[in-house]
Amino acid sequence: MSWSINLPWLPPAPADLRSRLRAMPGDANDAGKQLNALATCQMSAGDAAAFAKAISRVLASGGSLAPLSHFRLGVLSNATFDLVQSWMPAAAARHGVALEIIEAPYDQVMQQALDPLSIVNKSRPDAVLLAIDHHWLKLEQPVLDEAKSAQAIDDALDMLQRVVRGVREHSGAPSIIPTIPCPSHSLFGGFDRRLNGSLRNLLEKTNSQIAALAAETGSYVFDVAAIAERIGTDTWFDQVQWNLYKLPFAASCMAVYADRLGLLLGAIRGHSKKCLVLDLDNTLWGGVVGDDGVEALKIGQGSAEGEAFLAVQKMALSFRERGIILAVCSKNNDETARKPFREHPDMLLKESDITVFQANWIDKSNNLEAIAKQLNIGVDSLVFLDDNPAERAHVRDALPMVGIPELPADPSFFSALLEAAGYFESVNFSSEDLLRATSYAADAKRAEVMASARDAGDYLTSLGMVISFAPFDHIGRQRIAQLINKSNQFNLTTRRYTESECADFECDKAVMTLQTRLSDRFSDLGMIGVVIARIIKYQDGTALDIDSWLMSCRVLGRKVEEAMLNQVMSFAAANGCRWVLGHYIPTAKNGMVKDHYIKLGFELLGVSETGKRSFARFTSEYLPEPLPMTIRGA
Repeated sequence: MSWSINLPWLPPAPADLRSRLRAMPGDANDAGKQLNALATCQMSAGDAAAFAKAISRVLASGGSLAPLSHFRLGVLSNATFDLVQSWMPAAAARHGVALEIIEAPYDQVMQQALDPLSIVNKSRPDAVLLAIDHHWLKLEQPVLDEAKSAQAIDDALDMLQRVVRGVREHSGAPSIIPTIPCPSHSLFGGFDRRLNGSLRNLLEKTNSQIAALAAETGSYVFDVAAIAERIGTDTWFDQVQWNLYKLPFAASCMAVYADRLGLLLGAIRGHSKKCLVLDLDNTLWGGVVGDDGVEALKIGQGSAEGEAFLAVQKMALSFRERGIILAVCSKNNDETARKPFREHPDMLLKESDITVFQANWIDKSNNLEAIAKQLNIGVDSLVFLDDNPAERAHVRDALPMVGIPELPADPSFFSALLEAAGYFESVNFSSEDLLRATSYAADAKRAEVMASARDAGDYLTSLGMVISFAPFDHIGRQRIAQLINKSNQFNLTTRRYTESECADFECDKAVMTLQTRLSDRFSDLGMIGVVIARIIKYQDGTALDIDSWLMSCRVLGRKVEEAMLNQVMSFAAANGCRWVLGHYIPTAKNGMVKDHYIKLGFELLGVSETGKRSFARFTSEYLPEPLPMTIRGA
């Protein structure tokens, strides 16, 4: 839809946005927090340029951008990309990322990728965006000869593969590969899609191969074709701007392109949202249940308004089915608020679909914080859908890190705007994601058992826990990479690795890899912990150096850390390591684990100027204690 160009789910920018950006000192202690809040609004090209300068000022001064995650992005393009790049830092900050762009010369894609000393490769980027299109792939015209059309696709994919592998080899970074939009030129009309060699057919087959190439090489797919289709390819492609300036697409589409890229970078850094929090009156149904009663609510088939609210519920259920947690935050009496879920025959959402139900007269920002605390997730993991502009403004002011789509008066647009905002962007999907919503419901049952237990030991024993250990493997690789890139709180070093890098660890005999799974009598929690450690030379012997240790916060207090330590110590002893070394690198979110190694009996060796703490423990002095769980694998 054309309205996507202007990002209508974002509120308008404050009148003094640019002056606030210009006045922000580069060394401000809360620069990241300020920039994150200022980014969550609609911007003009001038606003975005001012934002980019503010980010650069902070990066140059060495000021803190926390809670934003730093991301160094190389850009290789066959088009004039400067104008697009000016939009990107603001869009990235909107989604939790402090973006530093490494700009390559115009139309030097292959040269930069294959030269080990190129600007992009030398910068050691976190990822490289391949901002290429059908012109670079030499897929600009139909190729109606069947053999020649197949060769044209092979040639295009061969070029792209050389670039992706060159970037990986020389910079160590994964590529972000775009899908290729199809210009709206029709040679045979509706028959184009079926005809081998038509431009549409060529590009559809190429895009399918791009997805396969990304999976094979540990790259990310940036679905530019979907953006263009949503906006409309007649709007996306501007032949005049291409001929005059070699702009990759229409200037009017730059904001939405940057926003989609920002969503992807945020997902790579683990900033995708996890929970959709729903208001009730005039959001899930039409009317006020406390005043109108259940029977008078507008919901269901037969009226445009009733069907609009059904569409919101359908979308919420779709999100739940892919693992997004659903919660309720409503100013209402609890019993009254639950009645439609229990009594209205047209309600698609049921009370059992809601993991946390907060209906009271407390301030909504406080309720949102309570929801996050109960779920043991960050407040920045929440999306809040509310029809009331005053409530939206209040929560934005109090909790700018919460995703809050701006909504018009007409509920027909609610579901479309929620979906278009893209809060739940993902770079992978696993079986554990499907279990997430039901797993949080099982947590409530565990809480009931804990309340009736005599003590912590009695509670843990009553859970009937089974913990399983195994080295990394191809079956668990996707979930392993997902945990590595999404875990922020219980993550000792917050180092990020791709699936292909995880595959490399599997083959390295000097590396210990550990995937940990947990189940109990209430549910299977799936994979909940990862360790990566290397055997290194240390003093007059060898040590097992723990590179990464991360866990799901939902299993804290269950002795899982001790069980994982047993595995680490056992590996160290079996490989003749005299010491086990651990490290803690502080971030804005992982303060909860700064004493992790101390609690496990390690000795603090020292603290660096950046705050990194290093710890050690003698392998021979470690004696494991009995644990309240069944242990499988090693």
